[in-house]
Amino acid sequence: MVSPDVLREILKPSNSILVAWDVHRALFNGIFNKDEFQRALDTAISAARRVNVPVIFTRITPYPSGFEPITTRIMQWRGGFKPEEMELIVQPQPNDVVINKNTWSLFVGTNVELLLRNSGRYTVVFTGISTDIGVETSARHAYALGFIPVIISDAVSSHDREAHERSLANMRRFFPVITANELAKYWS
Repeated sequence: MVSPDVLREILKPSNSILVAWDVHRALFNGIFNKDEFQRALDTAISAARRVNVPVIFTRITPYPSGFEPITTRIMQWRGGFKPEEMELIVQPQPNDVVINKNTWSLFVGTNVELLLRNSGRYTVVFTGISTDIGVETSARHAYALGFIPVIISDAVSSHDREAHERSLANMRRFFPVITANELAKYWS
């Protein structure tokens, strides 16, 4: 467990970004805790914006036809969503960053690592859907690259409650895991 003093240093706004991972309506409609998740996500994003912490939204972007990875043979894209279902449930503001991505990692095929290094930021605060897929994958990848992931436990979710809880338990062993209200206090 990280001490409050260390967490205060880690979460300095000048050190941090907030990631809203894949908050598409199609994914949101399938999670087990919509109301709690929406409140916590709004709290986290509002806290970030109040203290000028950059907010990065990810957007699922399918590969162009004929350029799909070989891995699609073992896990077919379960998309088929209508365009309106791929809208984000929180609208990015003009100063927010929207990253199109094709993988379960925030850092594969994107320029997020470069953005973090260019800005001197090293703390990546994670919110979004799905805890057990893209959030945990990206948090582990962030740590492997030398960044500090912080998970907002009530602002991440999944369609599978057990997988969500298991993923949070895994991440608690390695990374700070706090609530949206706790984050808002650090960023007040």
